[in-house]
Amino acid sequence: MIDLKGKNAIITGAARGIGKATALKLAQAGANVVIADLNEEASKATAAEIAKATGVKAIGVSVNVANAESAQAGIQAVVDNFGSIEILVNNAGITKDTLMLRMKQEQWDAVIAVNLTGTFNCIQSAIKFMAKNPNGGSIINLSSIAGVNGNIGQTNYSASKAGVIGLTKAVALEMAGRKIRCNAIAPGFIATEMTDAIPEKIRTAMVAAIPLKRAGQPDDIANTIAFLASDISSFITGQVIEVNGGGFLPGVQA
Repeated sequence: MIDLKGKNAIITGAARGIGKATALKLAQAGANVVIADLNEEASKATAAEIAKATGVKAIGVSVNVANAESAQAGIQAVVDNFGSIEILVNNAGITKDTLMLRMKQEQWDAVIAVNLTGTFNCIQSAIKFMAKNPNGGSIINLSSIAGVNGNIGQTNYSASKAGVIGLTKAVALEMAGRKIRCNAIAPGFIATEMTDAIPEKIRTAMVAAIPLKRAGQPDDIANTIAFLASDISSFITGQVIEVNGGGFLPGVQA
C-alpha cells in the first residue's frame, strides 16, 4: 500500500490526461497536491474535484513551465500553501509533429521550451526547497519511448524527451547527497487526448504491435509515478522506467 501522507506534491500539465490521473492517484495515497496547468480554470476545477473525492488539500494554479518565473511561482505555491514540497512530477508537454525537412524553427523551439526547458525550470526551483527537507524529495520526469528510440515526424519531441533522460540522470547524481531522488518514466502508447489526434489506422497498428495487445491508460503511468514518489522506492534514483506493455522488446514486430 503506497502511503504519501504528510507529503506535498506539484504535478504540471495536470488538468487532464496522465497529469490528472497522477494528481488523483497521489491524493488518494494521502498527498496534498497542486494542480499546475496553463489553463487556470481547468486547474482549479480539477483541484476541487480531487479535494472533494479524497479529502486532501488541493489547489489549482496557472503555470507556464517554459517561463522560469511562472515555474518558480508554481513551486512557491506548494510551499506557501502546504509548508514544504516533497514531490515534483514534470508532466507538462506538447507536440508539434512534422518531418524534419518541413519543420519550422518555431516548432522546434516551442517543443524544446516546454518539454525540456520547462522540466529544468521546475526542477531548479523545487530542489532549493527539497534540499531543506530532512528526507529530501522525489522528482519524476515524463520522458517517452520516443526519447529512447526516436520517432519519425517527431525530431523535436524525440530530442526533448531524450534530453529529459540526460537531465534526469545528471540531477540524480548531483542531488543524491541531499536525499533528492530523480527518475524518469518513458511511456509507450497511452490513450489520451494527445494520442487521440493520431489517425485511427495508425493507432490501430501501434496497439497491434504491443505484446499486451492494448493501449496503455493514464492510470498505468500514474501508478508508476506514485511508486516512485513513495518511500517504497527510496533506493531508486537516476533510472528510466519504460511503461509500454512490452513494446520495443527484441522480437516485437512493428
